[in-house]
Amino acid sequence: MNKLRIFGTYLVVLAMGAALALAVNYVVESGLPAGMGSESSARDLPPEFDRLGEAWELLSQEHIDRLEMDAGTLSDGAIQGMLEALDDPYASYLDAQQFDAESQEIRGFFEGIGAQVGIQEGRLTIIAPLPDTPAEHSGIRPGDVILAIDGESADGLSLLEAVSRIRGERGTTVELLVMHLNSREPTLIPITRGVIPLETVRFALRPDGIGHLRISSFSDTTNQQVEAALREFRQANGTGLIVDLRNNPGGLLKSVVDVTSQFLADGLVTYELDGQGNRREWQVSSGGQGLDIPMVVLVNQFSASASEVFAGAIIDHNRAPVIGVTSFGKGSVNTMRGLSDGSGIFFTIARWYTPNGTLIEGAGITPTYEVAIPPDANSDVQLERAIELLQQRTAQSR
Repeated sequence: MNKLRIFGTYLVVLAMGAALALAVNYVVESGLPAGMGSESSARDLPPEFDRLGEAWELLSQEHIDRLEMDAGTLSDGAIQGMLEALDDPYASYLDAQQFDAESQEIRGFFEGIGAQVGIQEGRLTIIAPLPDTPAEHSGIRPGDVILAIDGESADGLSLLEAVSRIRGERGTTVELLVMHLNSREPTLIPITRGVIPLETVRFALRPDGIGHLRISSFSDTTNQQVEAALREFRQANGTGLIVDLRNNPGGLLKSVVDVTSQFLADGLVTYELDGQGNRREWQVSSGGQGLDIPMVVLVNQFSASASEVFAGAIIDHNRAPVIGVTSFGKGSVNTMRGLSDGSGIFFTIARWYTPNGTLIEGAGITPTYEVAIPPDANSDVQLERAIELLQQRTAQSR
């Protein structure tokens, strides 16, 4: 598998097999880079790593339980400690079983709970439950902080560690202790896992001709679904389009480039910079079906990664206004690399930028019009503002 993915989170369709990444650019590779075998790796270690060997020798010779010590367990712990010291919120260690599961190809469905999870302010947070899934039906909400998984604290878990604990086969149950937004007491929510289809686009046309295009994530089929929605919009003589990316955690890089290209004639969609300053660009693909459609984009604090790439490109190209609140701020490129024993590590290798050079990671996308939904709101004020703005724009263009 060699698919770039953006996860701003982890699309925990919390699934069996590889979860659809929501927003870190993510590529799976096996083994060490070319020319790096175990012998050359040992020779290339900096002198500071000599202390690891010294510590092992002391423990193996003098620790009271030295006869029961397991070298593999201690080696796992050393790798985990090294990753934690990076101050990289996405760095994780995966044992051989976890690495094999994460390396599987994306299927047309997942078995899991149907939620999208990320790390926000150091806490394991639900980005959004997918529509009509076990997570949504059980009462999981955007912004829920996961405190415990099956009675064990989630504090200190990496994203992938948490995902591996929550996912599982359909018909089995996982219990999540969550803290809802604006709540003082946690809630224990049992969820029976099920089959989660990857339907990422929903489209509805209002009586006034305004289309509401909701994209829940960016998968292999999202661009085709968007094209179908645009054909339906044109056949119905639609007047304007709302592209709703709220609670969208991200997805495949190719998918978001293709979908963004539906609305831009040319130019840059996004670029990345790695640790050496090398730049890689993704350009608009020609032939977009929505180039001349008046549109507005909706984002919120749970729009992440690929959603932020889309919104950033739309803003920088002056294509349409973006309404909502500052997005999640997940714009890092991550890789999962295999180690010699079948285990692996997951870490950041680059960061994403909008066409005009705005860093997405940690900052998010600032909307053109800041519109927050009050906790006591009885209606969707962001959607209402988008409709109002589109009606004004279409009236002016007549």
